[in-house]
Amino acid sequence: MSNELIKRMMTSIILFIVAIFCILINKIIFLIAVFMTAYLCFSEWCNINYKFFSGQFWNYFLIRGLGLFYLLFPFILGAFFLRGNSFESALFFIIVLCICICSDTGGYVFGNIIGGKKLTKISPNKTISGSIGSFIFSILPIFLIDLQNYIDINFDFSLKNILFCLIISLTCQLGDLFISYFKRLNKVKNTGSILPGHGGLLDRIDGIIFAIPTASILKLSQIF
Repeated sequence: MSNELIKRMMTSIILFIVAIFCILINKIIFLIAVFMTAYLCFSEWCNINYKFFSGQFWNYFLIRGLGLFYLLFPFILGAFFLRGNSFESALFFIIVLCICICSDTGGYVFGNIIGGKKLTKISPNKTISGSIGSFIFSILPIFLIDLQNYIDINFDFSLKNILFCLIISLTCQLGDLFISYFKRLNKVKNTGSILPGHGGLLDRIDGIIFAIPTASILKLSQIF
């Protein structure tokens, strides 16, 4: 196992533990954590794009406008809707995070072990095998969804749950590609250096930022 993978895994575990703590312990702490996360991600977004778009109209529209629309509003609103006021809602939020983490891990593992044909020119490191690995690994937390039957939530171990996991995995991958496009455009490898093995915070949760609003919409639709 490479040092890079070990760093990546340890960082993910620590972030996940901190996230669970913030979700479960107190709504005020959750509120602070969400806004701090959004602020840090928004700052990284502005930093990677500012030099390229500096002095242009796009500097204000794309960096700040798209950043606010992409990072702040959907993520913050989606996070608060998913968290809700009950333990069941908090558990649902944690399950979504588990799916995102498993999806990201699957892509990294399959992409490095199998490799193969590139998925897109947007991100040369992304492979078709990595994308497939993301979908496969995203299904792993499905037993947590099944556990919700024991606390009276309308979930069952079925094709619907598998489809839910796959949709979340897809949005995670789209979020990853979205940020990768702008990193490639600005010729930067990472959005920052705050997280060992990942780079910036936005590098780590780019997929989650897409997945949270998606999960909120799916929950609101009551399809799943």
